[in-house]
Amino acid sequence: MTKKKLTKLVCAAVASATLIFGGCSPVAEDEKPVTNEENTAVTTATENNATKDNVINTSTASAAKISANVNSSARNTPVVQVAKNVGPAVVGITNKAVARDWFNRPVETEGVGSGVIFRSDGYIVTNNHVIEGAREIIVSLSDGNTINGTLVGTDEMTDIAVVKVDAQNLPTAHFGNSDEIMVGEPVVAIGNPMGLEFQGSVTVGVISALNRTIELNDRRFNLLQTDAAISPGNSGGALVNYDSEVIGINSAKLAQTEVEGIAFAIPINTVQAVVNEIMDKGYVSRPYLGVVLFDKATAARYGYQLNIDKGVFIFQVALDSPAGRAGLQRGDIILKVDGKEYNSASDLRNDIAGRKIGDTITITYDRDGVEHTIEITLREMPQSSN
Repeated sequence: MTKKKLTKLVCAAVASATLIFGGCSPVAEDEKPVTNEENTAVTTATENNATKDNVINTSTASAAKISANVNSSARNTPVVQVAKNVGPAVVGITNKAVARDWFNRPVETEGVGSGVIFRSDGYIVTNNHVIEGAREIIVSLSDGNTINGTLVGTDEMTDIAVVKVDAQNLPTAHFGNSDEIMVGEPVVAIGNPMGLEFQGSVTVGVISALNRTIELNDRRFNLLQTDAAISPGNSGGALVNYDSEVIGINSAKLAQTEVEGIAFAIPINTVQAVVNEIMDKGYVSRPYLGVVLFDKATAARYGYQLNIDKGVFIFQVALDSPAGRAGLQRGDIILKVDGKEYNSASDLRNDIAGRKIGDTITITYDRDGVEHTIEITLREMPQSSN
């Protein structure tokens, strides 16, 4: 056989190796039988090509296996773990209430928020504004079941409430320590933005600031600030660190169209203290003075013009309150409490709120241009006033 014929035979064998494993049985152009020497050359070439194919296939399989392992590790992030660990303990809360329309007719309204299960026997923490005025409370669990809830207690001052459902062995969330939070720490917000259609939504951000003070409805709140997306319906949901610990309860979002990435949560240490007291007696006991206070800013907000240079104006006094019993009157101007000057109604309210029931304070006030000093013993705020 000539060298040309042998070359054609080898090429034909290599080309057909993928169809006839282990070799080929070609016929030369002159249909002469193939010699042992020629067959050996063809077999060697075929085996070499098959070996290369096996090496390529083995390498591809190994690369795919390695890639799968890398992807699995990369995908199983702390955020994924938080969603798995805490997500089942975050519930939806539907508030069915009765409001009045323009013609003063009763109309049933419905609002949706979030809550966090903290005890497996059905205790849930949420925001006060989520359940405020509720005629009926319906809790939607992460497994799709819905249960009627009852209100255990609420605290308007901190915007915290506790709801109970009749169930056992529910998934629970673990509370962390909000005093250990660091600015820049990554966090995950879990809740039901825009309603139950988006139940269990997860958003990611960082702690933007600590001890952020905002005023809502003449009340001052010390909150955690985050840039994790929190929308209406997220209120009452969980703000969680990467250790799957709840460090805050989502509460208020700065509702300004020109501002993005600013949301707030109540520190979990504040929440725990309030929850413990609600669980103990159904409400939070606080000292009170028994006055409605105005400074220039709050007076203007309610349509009044306040012409005072300093101090806080007493707009109203409850007769049976500590202030009323001590003789304070509408129109008096509180200048100092225990020697400290006050020109802000919020600051003075926070001073009183930070004291204990039974504490005695010394108030310096102005009445008709004359300064007076009086001692007042703080009593527990009646629940009708809370």
